[in-house]
Amino acid sequence: MFKYTSRAIFLAAILLLAACAEKQAPPPAPPVEMTDRERRASEVHVDPAAAADMISQYRREHALGAVQADPVLQKFAQAQANAMASHDLLSHEVNGNLTARLEAAHLAGLTAVENVSAGYFSLPDVVAGWRRSPDHNANLLDPPVRHIGIATAYAPGTRYKVYWALVMSD
Repeated sequence: MFKYTSRAIFLAAILLLAACAEKQAPPPAPPVEMTDRERRASEVHVDPAAAADMISQYRREHALGAVQADPVLQKFAQAQANAMASHDLLSHEVNGNLTARLEAAHLAGLTAVENVSAGYFSLPDVVAGWRRSPDHNANLLDPPVRHIGIATAYAPGTRYKVYWALVMSD
């Protein structure tokens, strides 16, 4: 036969209550502060009309016609920017070459050129980068183009953080 003291019974009751009590979730982790670079990258968005104005001004300086934002090309450019961001890859061919992507989007009749870039945090900076690159600059100054679609995609866990795609067509 066991002999229980009141102290032993009290301790057993406390342990039993403690075991039955709901477990509380640990306190939330303190928020992780974004670096200045990450904050700027997360705020990058492009206004297609502003991009068309900027590119048109550059083209006028070279005696070429203006361009205008096109919603179909906008969606096409967004798909490319998203694909590059999701693959953490700066590439014209992340989802196939431009011709194949145009055909898949039922835009095969267009004559189009494409500029892609990554790591720029503003429209003026990315356009300046394209102007410094001979091949990208040639696309900006391609005489027959009249329509553009331009897009960005933000991918915080990637090398460049911000991916850009510009598609220009006749």
